[in-house]
Amino acid sequence: MKIRFLGTHNSESTSTRLVSFVIDEQLAIDAGSLSSELTFAEQTQIKWIFISHGHYDHITTIPTLAFNNIKQLTKIYSTARTLEFISRLMDGVVYPEFTSDDSYLGKATIQLVPIEPYVTQQIDGYEITAVPVNHPLQAVGFEIISAKDSRLFYSGDTGTGLRNVWEKISPQVLIIDVTFPNRLKNMAEDANHLCPEMLMEELISFNRIKGYLPKVITIHMSPQLEAEITEELSEVSRRLEVPISIAREGQEINL
Repeated sequence: MKIRFLGTHNSESTSTRLVSFVIDEQLAIDAGSLSSELTFAEQTQIKWIFISHGHYDHITTIPTLAFNNIKQLTKIYSTARTLEFISRLMDGVVYPEFTSDDSYLGKATIQLVPIEPYVTQQIDGYEITAVPVNHPLQAVGFEIISAKDSRLFYSGDTGTGLRNVWEKISPQVLIIDVTFPNRLKNMAEDANHLCPEMLMEELISFNRIKGYLPKVITIHMSPQLEAEITEELSEVSRRLEVPISIAREGQEINL
């Protein structure tokens, strides 16, 4: 399983992109930067997109990818609530209605596929299971298992209280939200995100339940607070004796 991070931050600039990553060049997770970071040829390889929730920074490039990829059908999987938000971006007014045979193309090029929590999707050798997390709009994370049994869990945006999540998953790699530094813990709590201190509490909970700690990769960082968060994550890594790295735009890892 090859993971390529396209966007890893919660705000966009000339050097940062919104959250999105691609697995084995064909499976996309969240859509903050699909069309902005993939070539036209790479965009045509995307067959399936899984969306964690309906906040704009996670769905923003779906319409532009659909526009660039009209020769084939791309399937988008998420909860019914999230698919409602995606539909609004392609309603025939804001942007063409790529989900309908009545679009100007005369055919649908996007298929919206509703999924339910804990119901595993079998897709071309991958097993993908949505697991509810602590964030608005019925947000979910995704456990993704490859045909060779490589396992990762992506939290999407989430706050604390992940005990029920940990009971359901057994990842080798955990890709998890850390948006704020510790001094903004109250803001993180209010917004249902994590800071390094809160991440440490959740990892301790994971270890109690599962008896091990996975490799940790943090994502959705606030760029202006990056130095502060990085230093605090290093301390969490030292205290828990677990590798913690920060996802970077353009980074590739293999499981």
